[in-house]
Amino acid sequence: MGATPDAFGSIAGLAARLRTGGLSPVTLAEQLMERIEALDKRLRSFILVTPQRALADARAAEHALKGGADLGPLHGIPYAAKDLFDVKGLATTAGTRLLAGNVAREDSAVVRKLTAAGMVLLGKTCTVQFAYGAVGINHDQGTPHNPWHPTPHAPGGSSSGSAVAVAAGLAPMALGSDTGGSVRVPAALCGIVGLKTTVGRISRAGVYPLAWTLDSVGPLTRTVEDAALVYQALQGADVRDETTVGVAPHDVLRRLKDGVKGVRIAFGETLFFDDVEKAIREAGRVFGALGAHLESVAVPEAAEAWAEAKRPLLIAAEACAVNAEFLDTHLEALDPVIGPRMITGRTLSASDYFALLRRYAALRERVRWTLGDVDALIVPTTMIPARPLAVIDSSFERYLEHNVKYHRNAGVGNLLNLCAVSVPCGFTAEGLPIGLMIYATPFQEDVALRVAYAYEQATEWHKRRPDLAWTGAARVAV
Repeated sequence: MGATPDAFGSIAGLAARLRTGGLSPVTLAEQLMERIEALDKRLRSFILVTPQRALADARAAEHALKGGADLGPLHGIPYAAKDLFDVKGLATTAGTRLLAGNVAREDSAVVRKLTAAGMVLLGKTCTVQFAYGAVGINHDQGTPHNPWHPTPHAPGGSSSGSAVAVAAGLAPMALGSDTGGSVRVPAALCGIVGLKTTVGRISRAGVYPLAWTLDSVGPLTRTVEDAALVYQALQGADVRDETTVGVAPHDVLRRLKDGVKGVRIAFGETLFFDDVEKAIREAGRVFGALGAHLESVAVPEAAEAWAEAKRPLLIAAEACAVNAEFLDTHLEALDPVIGPRMITGRTLSASDYFALLRRYAALRERVRWTLGDVDALIVPTTMIPARPLAVIDSSFERYLEHNVKYHRNAGVGNLLNLCAVSVPCGFTAEGLPIGLMIYATPFQEDVALRVAYAYEQATEWHKRRPDLAWTGAARVAV
């Protein structure tokens, strides 16, 4: 096959080449499908590849662009969808073989929007079973391999396959969902960009739910600009998701590249900092050099949200309602790190569930005041970088320990309904990525993206690529 020069191209860069004639949508799709064929036997990021659909979509995009019918910057760009998103005619398995026959009758709202924007679907990516885990392990359908190390390391979850596919140059963008960090955690562990949107920004209609109260949709990309381009196309009201009704779209591209001079950025000093503190403090110095006002701020709401005694039962209780049939009739067939955790949700009483929702509603109101004098909060995306799967999966107790370490900093943002972007901000001595998370208050995705873009452009971390020679695929440039 030879080199694949467009494997790690950004959406913005590829879009420019598609319009100058330097690249065709068909060639791009063919290159990526050949790369998937060569590399994904080891990476295991895709649960299903759709080459016939991809080529048909690419040919349609090529014909339209040649005819002057340009649908915008996403037209002709390939992508992958996490296997929670309904695609008409394809099974939505949500990470379990028990749903192998769950064929979608129509596209999810998000897939429909991307199709309307002219994007090319390459296939569906692996996920943690029922999207219920931050490590990325799936004992049922297989765990994607973090591309940054030849020994299997945690890819992050639950959008594990989406992160691996983007990081390894198999797709320039992949859809993810985020209930407790499921976009940002794998983005951080795989060295890419992940956008967690405010609940109400993007319709979740046609997305297999985990916890309706907290579920959100967001893209995983290689650059912040690419995340903004996809977000711009995905946002908007949908009557099939009542949280979006009455939420007006906003333009996140207009001021994306305005820089951060005068922007108020603060270290979130409560709860968040652990093993990767040095890289985050260094990121603060970068912002200071760019002219931002840098300070520190206590965020007691973060600690209170995490300390709630019944917090772990909130997602579990809502997930129990969604997956009651499987818990009742197929518990023994579920992933051993999923079923036992999920079924604890049945111990949460209705009165306690209601009280918990009201408590978090109050904390969300309070945190707006706490962050009232701050434009963005910077914290580590995860407490620790990727660890070997053999260590994490050596016992249920070790799994639980690591799941919390990956989930905590991001999960707090879901509980408080903040929006956030995770961007690469360094590497460990072992060459594993570290993620910087930029939090903004609800519905301020434009601020989070602008701050993230400024940092990304001032550093080189996002330009690093994993050495994939260990996959044994000599036919491709890795």
